[in-house]
Order: sequence, then C-alpha cells, then structure tokens
Amino acid sequence: MNRRNRTLIVLAVAVVLASVASYIVYRAISRMPVREVEVATVHIAVAAENLPMGTRLAKEHVRVIGWPAGSQVDGAFPTADDVLNRGLIQTVYQNEPITEGKLAPIEAGAGLPPAITPGMRALSVRVNEVIGVAGFTVPGTRVDVLVTLKDGDNSLTRAVVSNISVLTAGTRYDVEQGKAGNAMPSSVVTLLVTPEDAERITLAQSTGAIMLVLRNPLDVAPTETKGARLASLTGAPAPPPVIKADNRGQRRAITPRPVAPVVPASQPIEIYRAGKRTEVVSNGGGKGDK
Repeated sequence: MNRRNRTLIVLAVAVVLASVASYIVYRAISRMPVREVEVATVHIAVAAENLPMGTRLAKEHVRVIGWPAGSQVDGAFPTADDVLNRGLIQTVYQNEPITEGKLAPIEAGAGLPPAITPGMRALSVRVNEVIGVAGFTVPGTRVDVLVTLKDGDNSLTRAVVSNISVLTAGTRYDVEQGKAGNAMPSSVVTLLVTPEDAERITLAQSTGAIMLVLRNPLDVAPTETKGARLASLTGAPAPPPVIKADNRGQRRAITPRPVAPVVPASQPIEIYRAGKRTEVVSNGGGKGDK
C-alpha cells in the first residue's frame, strides 16, 4: 500500500470517529432534564396602550401582569380596580406601570385641571404655525414668551416670561405626534405659569403681538435681555433724553420723538409743453412761461 492510500484511510477513519463522537455527545445533552428556575413575581397594573394625559382610566386601559418581586415599582397597584375612574396627570405608555405619582387624587376627576401643579395656573394663548414655532411646541417642551409693542420708531420686542412649560397643544391632550419629535399643528397652546406670569402674558397679548421661542429643556437660566428697538435695527442713534419739570416741580427724563430731516429744495426743472418752456421747483409751483 502506497503512502497516498494510507493517508486517505487515516482521514476517513478520523472523520467517522469524529461524527460518532459528536452524535453521542448530542444525544447525551438532549437527554439531560431541563432545569427551570422559578422567579418570584408580584402582580401590578400596567397600561394596555398609550394613554395621554387627562385620560380617565377604564377597564380597557389597564391590564395586570407579573413583575419580578425583587425589583418592585414604588407606588404600583396590584389590581386594575385600584386605578379605575382616576385621571392621568402625565402620559403613560404601553406596558408602563401605573403608579400613584401619575394619577390625579381620588375624586379629583380627569382632564387638565388635576395636572396643574398647586400654586400654578394654566393659561391658553392663540398661536399659528409661526408663533407656535412651526408646530414644535408640543406638551413637555419649554418656551419663552416675547412681545412686540409697536410705537413708531420706538417699537420694542422683549421677553416678558422665560422658561415656562407647555401643558397641551391644540384641542387634544394626546402627544402621539409630538412624542417622537414630530410637528403637531395647533391653534391653541396651554402654558403652565405662575399667577404673576399669567398677568404679564395676558397684558402682552392684549396690547401687542406675542411670539413663542422654543428652548432647550436643559437650559434653565432665565432670559435677561434689554429688548430690541426699531432704531437699533436701522442703526439710527437713540435720541438723548430731555430733562423737563412737571407741574409739581419734579424733574423727569423725556425721550423726544425723532424729527424728520429737512429736505433741501431741488433745482428748477424745465418742462416744454407745445413749444413753451416752464420752470417747476420742488414745491410744485411754476415760475411762469417763457
């Protein structure tokens, strides 16, 4: 037998032995009993679907599932009956545990009122796509409120309230469009403000034009600016204040209105009509025919 045949025989025997050994190991492992480790669980109520803020919970909104006992959720409820007929004060997504902190107090009802923090107020302002930052003022975002007061060359734009939260946008409480960062067209935006800020925004809305400015939620610094005037946009210097005394003899500063510049008279213009020459000056009068 030559060397080549001996090599082929050795390889064939090795393959057969490896196959037999693999089959024996496979059968041994497949016959081993399956060991199941039991994990202690508790029952908690979770949302059966995405539930927007203001929803009054019903049976179809809640289901009960098993939850690992070693990682219990604080404030969770063991049965669905514990949360029925209570309103949500924030959005709850599918399979998310329903906790006490996400529910309005018992007998408080549903809708927007239970979501208003004590000491705060909900104020609605009418907006359009421009004022509402192209529809991106969705619930949960934070905005500044700017007002523009028109008074000729003294027109002023300034932030009257800063870093306030948007409660709702549009006429619905849901955030299905806004939760993914999509624009949500709306005509009314409801803001969560203090009573003092509510007065400032109401006054600004009644006396001028307001604008919402979207801001980063991590930026909590208050907006402190001096405002922008029309004169500063055109580069015209602001007129110096004039000190005058009133009837009581008290002196106070008065900013004079800008005076229109005097336009010099133009040169006479010669006009020929039917062979007659007429000189016309800037005031429209004529010197006569020549």
